[in-house]
Amino acid sequence: MHDIKQIREDPKRFDAAMVNRNLRPVSSVVIDIDSKKREIMVKLQRAQSRRNEIASLIGNAKRNGEDTSLLEQEALDLKHSIPLLEKEEAAFSNQLGDILSMIPNVPMHDVPIGRDETENRCVRVVGEPPRFNFEPKPHYDIGEFLGMMDFANAAKISGSRFTILRRQIAQMERALKNFMLDTHIREFGYEEVSVPFLVNNESIYSTGQLPKFKEDLFVTTDGRWLIPTAEVPLTNMVRDVIIPLEELPIRVTAYSACFRSEAGAAGRDNRGMIRNHQFSKVELVSVVHPEKGEEELERMTGAAENILRKLGLAYRVMLLSTGDMGFSAEKTYDLEVWIPSEDIYREISSCSLCGQFQARRMLARYKSGSEKGFVSTLNGSGLAIGRTIVAILENYQLANGKVMIPDVLVPYMNGLKELSKDG
Repeated sequence: MHDIKQIREDPKRFDAAMVNRNLRPVSSVVIDIDSKKREIMVKLQRAQSRRNEIASLIGNAKRNGEDTSLLEQEALDLKHSIPLLEKEEAAFSNQLGDILSMIPNVPMHDVPIGRDETENRCVRVVGEPPRFNFEPKPHYDIGEFLGMMDFANAAKISGSRFTILRRQIAQMERALKNFMLDTHIREFGYEEVSVPFLVNNESIYSTGQLPKFKEDLFVTTDGRWLIPTAEVPLTNMVRDVIIPLEELPIRVTAYSACFRSEAGAAGRDNRGMIRNHQFSKVELVSVVHPEKGEEELERMTGAAENILRKLGLAYRVMLLSTGDMGFSAEKTYDLEVWIPSEDIYREISSCSLCGQFQARRMLARYKSGSEKGFVSTLNGSGLAIGRTIVAILENYQLANGKVMIPDVLVPYMNGLKELSKDG
């Protein structure tokens, strides 16, 4: 959510930021509604003050034996007009809130201006993609050859864009979960949290998924939402909370299943595990003082990179352009891992600084003596487990159809060093 005061003080800057995000300028509409709301608020406050004044005047007049008929008529008029003013003020407040809730965050000054992902900026490339003396197979062919990925039964049970993992790849999913959580907890000081996978309207609104991205979500018959990422419950842990400054930063991590309708992804990545309705992920969330946001973003991105380096996977770090950045983000790094069968890098993690955007929506604040303000929130994948499985299968595949297991995962796989058809 945006600070209406900042829009009023510098509408040109706000409009320029929206244009950079490929949207139309909206400050004039916002300021017009805000002005009408404030006019009504002044009238309402005057009416309420006059009502209190009249009550006192009537009391004094009666004690002095004076005629109170005119004052009583005015009091009656105010009794009818004040609810109308309150209703009008509420209508403008709701209208203003509805508009502001649909406007994305303002990009930071160093974010590349662009229309889409083609104008993202490569920050660094880490590692060398493997070279094969055979044609590398896609992960779905490898998984089906090994008998450890079952797309047919998943489609029979749930429909398209679902996957059943079996035996050693199912074990790998569990191993990756534990490896990622252990690394983030032991090396980066994150607190492990087990979160609900269903959340209420307030929670899904607070992190920015509602109302704009309703079609991307799954909702239950009783109005609860399946989480698109553990960012939602983790971040909402500080909703409506005033945090003592000495308790910042807060760093939490959670494993969860994630659910997305992929409403805008028709025809994209239909095969395999790249774009499923249900997938698993280890999420990182930080809550910091607003002056520490950029520093924390670099730290969080480094934590996610550390997982890729330990797994021996080649990747690159991309600074997203204004046209590719998420709704709540003011700056985002994507980590893209090398996928041999496609000969391209694919996103495996996204680490975003949201600044005070989410905190304003959820009233998450810090306090130190007389100093009080909204916190900054950050979130990132550390990593998406399904896509990590994809990357391991493709980058560690052998000509005979087997797949080597990265050394760092062997202890988590009970000493198993390779995936094989007979395993």
